[in-house]
Amino acid sequence: WSVTFINPEMARLKNQLPPKLEHGHPADEQRPKLPTGYLAVFVFPASREGQVREKLESIIAQSGERLDDDLAVHEWDERFSIMHVKRLGPSLIPTEVVLPLENLDQALEDIEGGVRQPLVIEGMVSGGQNPQVVLLGFIPHDERSLTFNVAFALSLSTIQKAKKYGGRAYASGLYFAQEADHILGAERVRRLRQFKQQEDPRRIMNPGKILDSSLMGTFMSVAGAFEPLIRAAGNVAKSPVGERIAGAGKRGIADDLSWYAYACAQCGYCIEGCTQFYGRGWESQSPRGKWFVLKEHISGRSGKLSQDQVETFLACTTCEVCDAECPLELPIEPSWLQVRGKLVHEDDRLTFPPFEIMRASLRKEHNIWAAYRKDRAGWAESIGDLPEKAETCYFPGCTASYVEKDIAQSSAELLRKAGVEFTYLGEDEACCGIPMLVAGLWDTFEEIMRHNISAMQKRGVKRVISTCPACWLVWKTYYPEWAAKLGIDYPFESLHISEVLAESIRSGDMTFDHPVNMRVTWHDSCHMGRAGSIYEPPREVLQAIPGIEFVEMEHNRENSLCCGSVLSLVADPAIAKELGDIRLSEADAVGADAVVSTCPCCQVQLRVSVQKTGRDMPVIDLGALACRASGIPHADPTEYALNMWASFDAMINLMKPEPMADLFVELFPPMMDAMPLGMGGMMRAIGKMGPVGGVILKAMKPLFPAIFPIVMPGMMDKVMPDMLAAVEKRVPMSQSMKDQMPDLMPAAMGNLMPKMLPAIVPLISDPLIDYLRG
Repeated sequence: WSVTFINPEMARLKNQLPPKLEHGHPADEQRPKLPTGYLAVFVFPASREGQVREKLESIIAQSGERLDDDLAVHEWDERFSIMHVKRLGPSLIPTEVVLPLENLDQALEDIEGGVRQPLVIEGMVSGGQNPQVVLLGFIPHDERSLTFNVAFALSLSTIQKAKKYGGRAYASGLYFAQEADHILGAERVRRLRQFKQQEDPRRIMNPGKILDSSLMGTFMSVAGAFEPLIRAAGNVAKSPVGERIAGAGKRGIADDLSWYAYACAQCGYCIEGCTQFYGRGWESQSPRGKWFVLKEHISGRSGKLSQDQVETFLACTTCEVCDAECPLELPIEPSWLQVRGKLVHEDDRLTFPPFEIMRASLRKEHNIWAAYRKDRAGWAESIGDLPEKAETCYFPGCTASYVEKDIAQSSAELLRKAGVEFTYLGEDEACCGIPMLVAGLWDTFEEIMRHNISAMQKRGVKRVISTCPACWLVWKTYYPEWAAKLGIDYPFESLHISEVLAESIRSGDMTFDHPVNMRVTWHDSCHMGRAGSIYEPPREVLQAIPGIEFVEMEHNRENSLCCGSVLSLVADPAIAKELGDIRLSEADAVGADAVVSTCPCCQVQLRVSVQKTGRDMPVIDLGALACRASGIPHADPTEYALNMWASFDAMINLMKPEPMADLFVELFPPMMDAMPLGMGGMMRAIGKMGPVGGVILKAMKPLFPAIFPIVMPGMMDKVMPDMLAAVEKRVPMSQSMKDQMPDLMPAAMGNLMPKMLPAIVPLISDPLIDYLRG
């Protein structure tokens, strides 16, 4: 059983909470308005309803009323969101105590009467011989205010009043170490102190907690004697309650991000499911850790964000698990997107270097795969003629057009089977731009968005159907947001192909007559699942195929695990492999013969993970499987996809500081030849001066970080042919990529070198001196 309750102030403030946001817009949710009073939720096993309900309702009727079940269910579902009201602070002063149940009414009256600040309370009842109530109380306040520390003393007042009624502090922590004997018992504290002295004599772990009072703890201990005076001061040290986002920004961080950084409760609910965190294990990689980093930066306690910290924000996979888990309903993933734009687009910080190659390819050929624009529509040759204009357009995206072509081909065939008349942009189609958006390269994203919107408008399109969930999300969410911001007309509806197919199946317009005897599971892509709530349509398609035995993985729908694609695959392929294997292991655990997905990028990532781990788990596209059930087989694209990814994988690894430094070492001869004003010849001459030359070069070494950023831009054109040859030795390339490298590499290096040289120069300084000395 469970009995919990909240006080009237908690009910009042819960009614003031801001709506949950999904990509900047209020979510479609029903949040009941709570009556302002003491609200208790009683939960018991359904098997005991006959024994409990009548008696319970009789008790409730004596001094209250029973509220409707919808409200009760809502409050039960919210039971882990006790700190939700921190959104209104953005800080909380804890006032947590434990009381005997028999004295609850008197203690509550005394505590609430003595604390003249907004005091929100949730109580939890425990049974046994001596029933107790845990009161988790909080005073919404603002730690940025000078009055915060004064008001904090009210937590001492609450403990003092609890003791008056036979209660105690809930926990000791840093501030109430002097209460440890009351909380844990004197004998247990003695044994803990003995153990601490033996195992941690230097007090490294949890310094000042429980066993050793901190400075604040000492103050609180002394302050107990002056509690009435301190309480009076605390009661007048007020702070406004309610979200006050406007004007909260500091040190270049936007108002809303600054408020959220302070509002984050540091509870850690976001950590366990965070793909970025469980792939690496560092607290700084978690949402909680990133909010802490931002808060330290905003407060001035830390300096300019380091490149490692910039990459921490860039490495988020955009899976949105944190948005689903956060008990404060902070818009976490959209906030990281905003940070990317701030750091890369506005502050010109270094994004992940492979994105610069993608950007160069995108600007030149409108795709991220360094393929030719003229080849984009090659997949459609088997489809036949399509109308030049139509109200519906199929938008396959880059990866389905160039790499996993079975996705585009099967999708077009299924749309025809469903009776949908559609057009296709062909060579006029460009990448949706989401790689540029998440990389912080927002100027390029805007260029691509304008191009695609214009191309659709010229064809009279009103409805865009995508197979790639990222493309769907862009047409559904990001394009309309940006179009509104830029004053661009946006008349388009965005649909995922699974929605179209499921509707055709429901109406009877589409059936499958070729059994596919397989046991399959479905991978929910983050960009159409948590970001779009499209869960049932693809399952309806699978379950309509004769012969299919459908099984769910342990984590599915809104709880689905991210495959580790997108930023993880670009930032750290080795970690992406581990993340992909975790997902594949769930498919193995339910005995699936294959994983079915509709996301081209998820499919690439899962196929790469299969290859690198040796796991036997085929990855199949939803459309290709549905086509097989229609008697239209498609070739498995796995081998070609892996070959194409091998180029990206090698390029990603090359563009890290250490491999780039190795490449520079190979380029020392042409670099010295290309240095301006005869500097290269002078440095070579110094190197030949024996020990004296060595001393001079070592004296020059501290100047290298200043010299190279100045001279390197003028050297690049001369060094580029040798650089291209060195890159070609390290990166397996398709012919189209090889042909385009003379255009792509200079564009990418022009953006990268000024930002990467600070990391590269220290790695090449000693090898350069060794080279010059022969």
